[in-house]
Amino acid sequence: MNGLSGSAVDDVELLTTQEMGRADSLTIDGGTPGRVLMENAGRAVADEVVRLAPEADTVEVLCGPGNNGGDGFVAARLLKSRGHTIRLALLGDVAALKGDAAHMAGQWDGPVEPLDPDLPGDAEVVVDAIFGAGLARDVQGVPAATIKAINESGSVVVAVDVPSGIDGTTGEVRGVAVQATSTVTFFRRKPGHLLLPGRVHCGDTHIADIGIEADVLEIIQPRIFANMPDLWSDAFPWPRTEGHKYSRGHAVVVSGGAEATGAARLGARGALRAGAGLVSLVGSKAATAVNASHSTAVMVESFNGAKGLGAVLKDKRKNALLIGPGAGVGKATRDLTLAALKSAAACVFDADALTSFEKEPEALFEAISNRSAPVVITPHEGEFARLFGKSASTGSKLERARAAAECSGAVVVLKGPDTVIADPGGRAAINANAPPWTATAGSGDVLAGMAAGLLAQDMPAWQAACAAVWLHGEAADRFGPGLIAEDLPEMLPDVFRGLCGHDSATA
Repeated sequence: MNGLSGSAVDDVELLTTQEMGRADSLTIDGGTPGRVLMENAGRAVADEVVRLAPEADTVEVLCGPGNNGGDGFVAARLLKSRGHTIRLALLGDVAALKGDAAHMAGQWDGPVEPLDPDLPGDAEVVVDAIFGAGLARDVQGVPAATIKAINESGSVVVAVDVPSGIDGTTGEVRGVAVQATSTVTFFRRKPGHLLLPGRVHCGDTHIADIGIEADVLEIIQPRIFANMPDLWSDAFPWPRTEGHKYSRGHAVVVSGGAEATGAARLGARGALRAGAGLVSLVGSKAATAVNASHSTAVMVESFNGAKGLGAVLKDKRKNALLIGPGAGVGKATRDLTLAALKSAAACVFDADALTSFEKEPEALFEAISNRSAPVVITPHEGEFARLFGKSASTGSKLERARAAAECSGAVVVLKGPDTVIADPGGRAAINANAPPWTATAGSGDVLAGMAAGLLAQDMPAWQAACAAVWLHGEAADRFGPGLIAEDLPEMLPDVFRGLCGHDSATA
């Protein structure tokens, strides 16, 4: 069984602005007029206004010169027909509108005012239809002043597609951006709806069906996804009736020195709770003595140096390894990491294992390229910058993670409130379920351990990384305020019950 019950599969794909444009074109070429799509989009926006503020008297609809503005004209017409008082303003001249936007402007029977920062005024609701997701330059002048006025107005704000000023593909603010109460997008979300700061500016994002069929995705072949169970459920290693602990894999977690063992224990507990059949904490004799006094289900084993770790990993049953948490930065950790890469075990490298290669990242990437077993690396932004240098500051978070995965040959988990999981082949997922409670010491160690635990169960590397990130966020969300790292593994049974449809909260 797979037993997973996640969000609707239709919400998994994320489309860049170019891909969304192609979805529109394919639909129009297939016989659906663009005016129908625009009418449906405007209706969805009007419906959201009514949902949020059914008793609102005055609605200010602010339109731009493109198709977003056309959606705004439709929303204004429909809201007026439902009894709302509408003030509509346009950036530019009506005569300059083209195509479907011009047609919809012709259907509007009320006055059109020029866009002006004073317009939001005391309107109860503002519809932001100024700029769309493909904004290619920073907002300046009257539009920028108007956006600032919207944000200061205190009105309910409904954004069309994305809040004006947000780049739909990168999530970046182009100078200034609308802070929306709600955003209505169409067919599929874009990366900018999940990447920061775009996600914060969107408020609640709603996806409207405007008449684009899902089969266009077979042609577009999107490579960016929202990280949710539907993305990886088919590969999830649920225990089988005929299974046993040895069939669920054996994860090895390398400990730091005697005075720095806690991080590795957090990783080991994460691996065990993620389902690995066996987990061993390995380290020096002094570290092993400390770990033995704190561990029960997690086994311990001592070794000495890189050759010793290589000997531990000659046992092919030990099929996944984590090194980095509390390992210490320097040659010793570099040597251990390279020794691990000579084994057949799937590897997860975090924290100190990454920083130890700051001055010679090529040595790590070459060793990764010389093996067939998968590698997952889990850097936060600081570790990412140390390992990847200039590439760490070029492009959006999504672009940087994908470039790093291609460069390193590893699955890259670039952590943060909008964690990106990228594989060397170009696939990427953006995670959005992590609450702020995860910003606590040791949280990343648990995440790395969970990834190792799933790899031990032979879950493919990219799916394992995606699953670990989502499970980690869900565990934190279920625990809530006051979370510390030790709580995360202990929440996983509750998360798994929810995925199986046996959530204690609904039983």
